[in-house]
Amino acid sequence: MYGLIKFRKIFFCLLIMASILPLFTSEQAAAQKEQIFPLTFYRTGPYAPGGSGAAGGMEDYLALTNLRGGVEGVMLKWEECETAYDTARGVECYERYKDRMIVVFPHSTGLTYALLDRSTKDKIPIVPFLHGRADCAYGNDIFPYAFPLGTSYWSQVSAKIRYIAMREGGEEKLKGVKIANLHIDIPYGQETIPMLNILSKKFGFEIRHFPVPPPGLEQSSQWLDIARRYKADWVINRNWGVSCTVPLREAARVGFPRERILGVWWCGSEEDVLPAGKAAKGYLSTAFHGVGADYPAIQEILEKVHGAKKGNIDITRVGTVYYNRGICYGIIATEALRTAIKKFGFPITGEQMKWALEHLNITDERLKELGVPGLMPPLKTSPTDHEGSRKIRIQQWDGTKWVSISDWIPSYEEIVWKEVVESAHKYAKEKGIKFKEKK
Repeated sequence: MYGLIKFRKIFFCLLIMASILPLFTSEQAAAQKEQIFPLTFYRTGPYAPGGSGAAGGMEDYLALTNLRGGVEGVMLKWEECETAYDTARGVECYERYKDRMIVVFPHSTGLTYALLDRSTKDKIPIVPFLHGRADCAYGNDIFPYAFPLGTSYWSQVSAKIRYIAMREGGEEKLKGVKIANLHIDIPYGQETIPMLNILSKKFGFEIRHFPVPPPGLEQSSQWLDIARRYKADWVINRNWGVSCTVPLREAARVGFPRERILGVWWCGSEEDVLPAGKAAKGYLSTAFHGVGADYPAIQEILEKVHGAKKGNIDITRVGTVYYNRGICYGIIATEALRTAIKKFGFPITGEQMKWALEHLNITDERLKELGVPGLMPPLKTSPTDHEGSRKIRIQQWDGTKWVSISDWIPSYEEIVWKEVVESAHKYAKEKGIKFKEKK
């Protein structure tokens, strides 16, 4: 009798364990739902302000997303690999982490060029957000895994010309206007030369290119040419890092108005203007996103991430230009992941992330839901459009802060797209890529 009772007790215990084991297993599985983002950033070197600011903003946004419950219940992890804005080191980072990557953000035009073929072969989408080679916007079967999201350099520089036309009194007033393209002499700096030449022929303005040898600390001879010999009406400041500040000092020295210097958005941060002091006041730059901490999501980051001493950057930089650019990186990464999970479930592969990046639809309403209303323009992609926005704003330095002085300005899309198609087709023929011609 005793043996029978003992057997029943053991059986009953085993039955209970068997019934609750699936609960433990499902909870354990839920806890293991993590998506890792290996990140190629540069917190050191001459371009550290841009890299560190974007890294801090993106990682703070990923941390906030986790506090909000993750992406469709999937928690996020990230690991940085320091590139120092060096292409060879960036390639090493990619090779080290590619087996765990579902997307790569190169944060460098040079690295974008170096990884383009590799990432396509590895079926890992590459996202040169607001940088990189513009013809990748073509997508399709030529650049299936490349996504120059937001506004490419070609679109951006064409929108700059549209803004200059607005300032001059209309496109017909561009004829005879002298524009100096002051650019650092690296692939990033050279990217817009062909487009400016095309726009010059279209609208009749004069363009002259003034290369600056890196790191760009000495630009006095270029400014003598620009102001005294060429007598430019406008200057496009396409420098990067420490070389962005030099033109402001040199312009003050030769008496060129800062209100007529229009910078690329990589020369439009606090770090670019503060070192120039009074010489920066009035300077203009393009922008893809808003600046400042007066967004609900950023206030939430200050309270819950930095308030818990878990911030990924010095709190004084929260809300600055590069930091907010990092927020945009975070939005793109998480919204693409969300799109992929809703379509395919979890885990996600690089191929599935590619599909998601081709079907992004970040609307004004969605930005409001995320707590960043108006931070960036809506962004919608397709398999035949890997860019998705093509708009810019103009901001101006008032001596203490950046102030937005325009609505969203569209690019000359027809002009830009014609060149995108021609360049993409040329690339395909050079690489032996078979493709169906699309206009």
